[in-house]
Amino acid sequence: MTPQGTQYALFESAESMPVEQQAPTGSVADASRFSDYVVYVDESGDHSLAHLDPDYPVFVLALCVFHKRHYVEKIIPAVEKLKFNYFGHDSVVLHEHEIRKQKGEFAFLSHKPTRTEFMDRLSSIMEASNFILMACVVDKARLGRNEGTGSNPYHIALGICLEVLREFLAEKGQDQLQTHVVVECRGKKEDAELELEFRRICDGENSGNLQLPFNVIFADKKTNLTGLQLADLVARPVGLNYIRPGQVNQAFELLKKKFFCDGGRGLVGQGYENVGLKIYPAQKAKSPDEPTEAVAPTGNPQST
Repeated sequence: MTPQGTQYALFESAESMPVEQQAPTGSVADASRFSDYVVYVDESGDHSLAHLDPDYPVFVLALCVFHKRHYVEKIIPAVEKLKFNYFGHDSVVLHEHEIRKQKGEFAFLSHKPTRTEFMDRLSSIMEASNFILMACVVDKARLGRNEGTGSNPYHIALGICLEVLREFLAEKGQDQLQTHVVVECRGKKEDAELELEFRRICDGENSGNLQLPFNVIFADKKTNLTGLQLADLVARPVGLNYIRPGQVNQAFELLKKKFFCDGGRGLVGQGYENVGLKIYPAQKAKSPDEPTEAVAPTGNPQST
């Protein structure tokens, strides 16, 4: 029997409206069966191997997977209220770089007590938001030495993360339903290349040679999608944790409980390494006091 997603009543929130009957196979209605989840994607770091930033020599791709009901009824209203409280309107876009640098709309965060209060409230939203996090950290120095500078960290991370997404949806019994994956526009050429790679992976060029029922959606950040903004906030802390694992990273400590992990949601914060958090190329075992290789990359990734 074909699994069915949930249809949501527009003006009530207490009960879901189950699909009344299964559509005939092959019909237009059958093609519109959507999963209960929506995915928002963002990255941290650039995907070029020609130059390595010694302070951030990694590329991170992060997928935030939201249950649609929780997303529309809990997460969006909470973020909207935060914006109204601090800006008086909701057209502002939450952007990790501008928040961290206290630039533009976020210049008011230069006042430390206000910054502390704002970050606490933003963190409380992140903590209360029941999204599932999947991320891939590409160590660009090691990638360049292993596979050459012609490799594309974004495409590599995308393939890895889409397979993790399929595993999650299979766990939920929804891997046969169409799931939309929303990514931020980066440029006409880059978007065309990414869409081609996305289609190639979904058409079966993956480790399981499986057809993946994912549909990519390109969205400009100015569209002000809450999911894209939350995805933007999670990618950099994941990268920093890899680069400097011994450094205090409060954001990552919060995110550990969001990662897709072994053992289901009863074991959140455990068993996420190499499950919801992937490192590429795969790391060899290291002693506890041995630094992560990404801390001090060489200037030329092919020089060693």
